[in-house]
Amino acid sequence: MSKKIFIITGDYSASVHASGVARELKKLIPDIIIEAVGQTNLEEAGVKLFRNHEIMGKMGLTPKSVFEHMFLGLDIIKYLKNEFRPDLVLLVDYGAFNLQISKALKKANIKTFFFIPPQIWASRKHRLKTIKKNVDKVLTIFPFEKDFYEKEGIDSTYVGHPIVSELPECNNKEEFFARHGLDLNKKLIGIFPGSRVFEIKFLLNIFLGAIKLIEKSRPDIQFAFSHALSLKDDAFSVPYKRIKGENHQLLAYSDALILASGTVALEAALYNTPMLIAYKGPLFFYLVYLIVRNIKRACLVNIITKTDYVDEFLMHDATAEKISNGVLEILDNPKKRAHILKGCTKTKELLGNLHCVEEVAKIIKKELIGE
Repeated sequence: MSKKIFIITGDYSASVHASGVARELKKLIPDIIIEAVGQTNLEEAGVKLFRNHEIMGKMGLTPKSVFEHMFLGLDIIKYLKNEFRPDLVLLVDYGAFNLQISKALKKANIKTFFFIPPQIWASRKHRLKTIKKNVDKVLTIFPFEKDFYEKEGIDSTYVGHPIVSELPECNNKEEFFARHGLDLNKKLIGIFPGSRVFEIKFLLNIFLGAIKLIEKSRPDIQFAFSHALSLKDDAFSVPYKRIKGENHQLLAYSDALILASGTVALEAALYNTPMLIAYKGPLFFYLVYLIVRNIKRACLVNIITKTDYVDEFLMHDATAEKISNGVLEILDNPKKRAHILKGCTKTKELLGNLHCVEEVAKIIKKELIGE
């Protein structure tokens, strides 16, 4: 009888990673049956969609969205218990929803793996209890996570980070500069103000202020803003180049980067581009974060290496003056630049070169049919 697995994702990036796992599984187990909650990229990988998860992106704290969330979970569990009856369920990211689902899966005696688990090492450590009780195996994407989970008696395996194998090569700087009207004789500062509207609201004016300060003394510098694909075309307006859909090229070809904190810092490290991190948001949410956080670092380079290689300007430290000074130091201080690049190199070494989705598929195959 064919083996069956069910995959639950909650956003586009998780669905992309899950589709990679599905493709690899079909190579290893040709007759495997895979169904999922996800997007069309999973369908393109030969997976039957139980639900398209567009509903996930609309969920919030309104009564309607809470009920939609709850009923989707109930529908999934009912289908898995009474109809599909999978040999294994793979939860992918989307911690709040998938942790709740894991409780019902445990009660139904369905084996459950969690790929890209919640970043409990960063905050909300109480979630460990839920994972320990309900998840059979955790597939981690950061090397330090394995030890973190195993100290709690949770079976875990480091499978590599998805972006290590997904990041495209960028080797045509001249063409990129020409296409966007950039000057090859000037230093380029790439600016990533965030992928969410509220991030833009809090950071954009600070970043523009930093640019003005830099421009006063350095006419040899040019600037380009990343416009995230998730944002509407009119999400923000600046008197500088705005480049949409070419994040990787801007990361690779910049001489220095101003980044809103997030996974983009890891991508910058893999491209070996010096950076600084700045972040600001609502004071209330920051105070809550201070209460629930487990670590004091924000940049993934610093977290992974456990060393302060990249400057972090958070909340009250996120000022135009500090950011402009930080950028100029990256450009003009060889020791500073070398220190950051050392952090990038160490980050790459610690992440290794595992092909993430292949590793996940191998582990699932071993669980379902052995070596």
